[in-house]
Amino acid sequence: MPDKKIPSRRPLVPFLSFALLLPLATACGGAAGADDSAGARTVTVTVGYQSKTINTVTAGTLLRSLGYFEEELAARGKKDGITYKVAWQDYATGAPITAQMTAGKIDIGSMGDFPLLINAARGKQLKQPTRLVAVTGYNLRGGLNTVVTAPGSSVGSLADLRGKKVSTSVGSAADGTLVRALQRAGLDPEKDIRKLNQQPSVGASALTAGSADALSQFVAWPGLLAYEGRAKALYDGAELNLPTFHGVTVREKFAKERAGILDDFLTAQRRATDHLRTQPVAAAESVAKETGLPAEVVYLYNGANGISTFDPELRPELIAALKEDVPLLKAAKLVGDVDVDAFVDPAPLKRAAQAPAYPKATAAKPELWLKGQSTTRTFTSPKELLKAAKGADVRAAYVPDAVTGTLWFADKAVWVVDGAELRAFVTPSGAKAYAAAHPGSRIVDYAAAVGLAS
Repeated sequence: MPDKKIPSRRPLVPFLSFALLLPLATACGGAAGADDSAGARTVTVTVGYQSKTINTVTAGTLLRSLGYFEEELAARGKKDGITYKVAWQDYATGAPITAQMTAGKIDIGSMGDFPLLINAARGKQLKQPTRLVAVTGYNLRGGLNTVVTAPGSSVGSLADLRGKKVSTSVGSAADGTLVRALQRAGLDPEKDIRKLNQQPSVGASALTAGSADALSQFVAWPGLLAYEGRAKALYDGAELNLPTFHGVTVREKFAKERAGILDDFLTAQRRATDHLRTQPVAAAESVAKETGLPAEVVYLYNGANGISTFDPELRPELIAALKEDVPLLKAAKLVGDVDVDAFVDPAPLKRAAQAPAYPKATAAKPELWLKGQSTTRTFTSPKELLKAAKGADVRAAYVPDAVTGTLWFADKAVWVVDGAELRAFVTPSGAKAYAAAHPGSRIVDYAAAVGLAS
């Protein structure tokens, strides 16, 4: 079985700009990757992952805890007489993983869509080309990224961010959401706000301390801060209605020289995906134990009706979205031209994943998780969920946004009474827009909504 010990939660390489990380990685000592020396009987595969970016758990945290990759490699070793070892390296963002991959020190990595494009560009630039070989999780509307503010903030819309300090990780999927959202709101992302380029944990602390007015981050930071009462949602990334996802990238040289090992990894990822989809509560508890994140937050994203849909398939709509991301990164001078079609390589997944395709993501349903229960209940409407929650020993209650479908904590959502119906929204602005368009409806808090549902 694999070593259960997870490395320090802090990234092995501090979050710096991509330009700084690359020379740093080149100078780093220490062996990594497959041992290709003549006659070697031991091969070490180095996997870079992000333990707290829980949209990647089927290629990282969960996969590691289940030991599936090690099992696949052990089976291979019995056939060819080689001992295979896995070195897991935990980072906070995709930037240091790319830096280590382009230095030849990480073989397989997982990261979000914007970092994947930078991964492709840096790999080509430094003559260490990489390939996108699988997806971990996705949201077809973009709901994996959220902009949040402090609970008592007077900022009520994106327009209110003019002149304010906004923390994000430049070059990340969350940064992409922020840029697009501000542009749609009529703001210049470079001139109308003061962007703070910070690691997610640093940005979260800055928001709490008041040194940042808002935070734009990826799964699971917005949900965590909302759950802890340290933030409220300002903008739901699903309002963009543009797919966002995380995926698996591999060094091209490794993929060619160790194709069987890559196949083993993708087979193991598929097994981890099956486990997550069939046992979502157990998977959430496992990821929570390994990362220190609350299981309730993990389940918000990775649950049966979670914000993320887990599926390794390189869906056409995801690849199309990746191509739409290139101009934003070019405008930010983070990449030049990126040949997405050349970067995407579906062949390894086709070889390894000999199984029926997963169904496409469907609309989320309200879901209730009671304390002491190892299963959850789903409901046909928010009102039915609230009825069941009243007086119950609730561990977590989840409800989809009435417009975007993004799942959110029921007690953190903004509720609207619309005739006999109760509708939930991730953001106050979403609730206000709906109420304004539906005369007679009104906004209420969670306690009032529960009372009205009875």
